[in-house]
Amino acid sequence: MDGFINFLKPPGMSSHDAVGHVRRVLGLKKAGHAGTLDPGAAGVLPIAVGRATRLLEYVGGTRKSYRAELRFGVETDSGDDLGEIVVQNDAPMPDEETVARAVRSLTGEISQTPPVYSAVKIGGRRACDLARKNTEVELPSRRVTIYRLDVLARSEKEKTLLLDIDCSKGTYIRSICRDLGRAVSVPATMSFLVRSRVGDFALDDAHTPEELSVLGEKAVEPPEIYLGHLTRYDLPEARAKAFLNGLPTHIEGLSGEEPLAVFSGGTFLGIGRYDEKAASMAPEKVYRGT
Repeated sequence: MDGFINFLKPPGMSSHDAVGHVRRVLGLKKAGHAGTLDPGAAGVLPIAVGRATRLLEYVGGTRKSYRAELRFGVETDSGDDLGEIVVQNDAPMPDEETVARAVRSLTGEISQTPPVYSAVKIGGRRACDLARKNTEVELPSRRVTIYRLDVLARSEKEKTLLLDIDCSKGTYIRSICRDLGRAVSVPATMSFLVRSRVGDFALDDAHTPEELSVLGEKAVEPPEIYLGHLTRYDLPEARAKAFLNGLPTHIEGLSGEEPLAVFSGGTFLGIGRYDEKAASMAPEKVYRGT
């Protein structure tokens, strides 16, 4: 049993627990997830089982989409409404034009500092674990890309914004909410989050834990379904065995060094990488085996 599961993680379940649920339902030991989703959040969590676990890195780095609610009036240490309040005031909600300027400043390639309570590792230990032990944590900023940041709705009464966000790997939506609040000089925190897409994994097609229990192995899909963001290369069938044995193939006419989804005779073999100087494509991750 090898492939990907488009899992719909409910709020209250950690990503680690989601993988544990999959293992129990399918009776498997080898499973893993791509792109950690906070326990309080819900939405798409790609889970790989069997040999497909070696392909997780090619899924986790894809573009992601979220719907989030931002609440003005408080800022917390975790960036969401589960954390301790560090700033609070009764400032009026910023007007639409002020919010629009802040949104523009947070769109495109930006510098972002992850929340202290995050899975970012410092010296091999997760920042959130250090913070819970009252260890002072300083996280370096990182470059991320916000492809789209739209305000879908605003509530003057509740002092909230409903946001739709498309972003790159490594983006923290909690940080976007925090930074948007700082940009308008009103503290803000994330009060709700749903991840609607991870690459080709879409919310509409995701399976809840209950659905997975009914579907069982029928919920496991071939990995190539979710690798559409990679350039496909069809290897001559005469070279398929060589690829599966880890040997490169001389190829003319390719360019770039991005990973390739390699097929032969319509069968997905694994991930290849082209070397322009050597004019050859070598296997990077073999999926099928000999």
